[in-house]
Amino acid sequence: QVQLVESGGGLVQAGGSLRLSCAASRSIFSGNSMAWYRQAPGNKREFVASITSGGKTNYVDSVKGRFTISRDNARSSLYLQMNSLKPEDTGVYYCYVLTYSVWGQGTQVTVSS
Repeated sequence: QVQLVESGGGLVQAGGSLRLSCAASRSIFSGNSMAWYRQAPGNKREFVASITSGGKTNYVDSVKGRFTISRDNARSSLYLQMNSLKPEDTGVYYCYVLTYSVWGQGTQVTVSS
């Protein structure tokens, strides 16, 4: 039973952009904080960005000014706009809902130099 489904990943050149989407079940999305995490090859999963139900955002220092997290409560969807991508942004990106501790399956982002 899938509750979070990520999409929008792909291969992009350094300096390019991608927009990730996470379609969530309404029952777990409404009123909850959401986040994006990523895992690079050989590394542990790390926090990227989060957004509260009220729209307050937080980002890991390495993506500040380049990534923007947003949500559409009516559509129970989470987004991550990624600009000025760097090779070090490469990894599998995961959608996460805090209250329920539920993860999506992940979407691969590969940034070439």
